[in-house]
Amino acid sequence: MTKTETGPDGYRPNVGIVVFNSDGRVWIGHRYGVSGDHAWQFPQGGVDEGEDLEAAALRELYEETGIKTVTPMGRTKDWIVYDFPPDVLANKKIGRNFKGQKQIWFAYRFAGDESEIDLEAHHEQEFSRWEWCDIEHVIDRVVHFKRDSYRKVIDEFSGLI
Repeated sequence: MTKTETGPDGYRPNVGIVVFNSDGRVWIGHRYGVSGDHAWQFPQGGVDEGEDLEAAALRELYEETGIKTVTPMGRTKDWIVYDFPPDVLANKKIGRNFKGQKQIWFAYRFAGDESEIDLEAHHEQEFSRWEWCDIEHVIDRVVHFKRDSYRKVIDEFSGLI
């Protein structure tokens, strides 16, 4: 499965990216313009109609983080789905026309220098700050409605460290 699978399921096709450094820690960013301790997440983003999923993942990774120098480590076998809560559905920018997101996740090893990380690489800044985090601490820092999907991703990628 390399192209997006869209359909009447009501979920926005999306890719998520987990970037591991050489120490086995993962890149997480704090959402720009969002306050609180649970505003951290992995890079992710929408897939254009017909776009190759890995191409979408690399595009989103660059747009959100400036990261280009990565080597592939793996991907999830199946779509991982989560529903938007009512407050997100009410947000016309995020919840428009979808009941949630279905995601294919990709794991990459960061092979560059940290100076390449640029949160302003794209005109719409996604993150205000970033850090390397132990993967077992990510769940406690993510917004509540994404936690189950993050658990699935972390379970699937934990053997890659």
